[in-house]
Amino acid sequence: MVEESPEQIALEAEIKQQAQKFLTYLNSTLPESMELEYEGFYRRGFFVSKKRYAVIEDGEIIAKGLELVRRDWAPIVKNTQESILMAILKEGDSNKAIDEVKKVLKRIKKGEVDKKELIIHTQITKPLNQYKQVGPHVVAAQRIEEHGVKVSRGTIIQYIIVKGKGSISQRAVPYEYSEGYDYDKDYYINNQLIPAVERIMYSFGYSKKDLQDLAAGEVQQSLDAFF
Repeated sequence: MVEESPEQIALEAEIKQQAQKFLTYLNSTLPESMELEYEGFYRRGFFVSKKRYAVIEDGEIIAKGLELVRRDWAPIVKNTQESILMAILKEGDSNKAIDEVKKVLKRIKKGEVDKKELIIHTQITKPLNQYKQVGPHVVAAQRIEEHGVKVSRGTIIQYIIVKGKGSISQRAVPYEYSEGYDYDKDYYINNQLIPAVERIMYSFGYSKKDLQDLAAGEVQQSLDAFF
């Protein structure tokens, strides 16, 4: 990352100062019951929509609505998305962003990912017998009960998707009982990693097909072409 010049530091300080002056003026024109607050200075930001975005402040990513702040996505996906955002928002390095994706894809395909990085967390919101659509978390909860452990409303289920036959839901195995199972590489690439990565890369011209080709090892170009 390029260090800030004295001019950049001075400009940033001036912007913050002027923002405070504007805020003071604006608040003086509002009714007493209303007051705007200064949230922060963000040098770069990435917006999917007004409710889904990421900005960087003091070297830290602040995100809303993206996978990295949601518990129903595997840690490897959230960490990858954060690494991509950090490369783009902090370092301005498009090559590093795509290299992060390649690195994680390689680990998943080679079976080198620890199962802890693949855990999906989902909360049970009602008794299991009241679910009309039996999703992966419900199947995993049922398997937990088969081991004599009662699952009730509010329980957080930790599960991974394993290789095998049947639907994705039928291949949801509670993490604590996943010893001896191999994770489903295709699921974690196509249903977890690519959707989360595409959320960011789409704005730079990278389609879902491009990412699928990347996963298959067919794409050699970097993100430079899209900046």
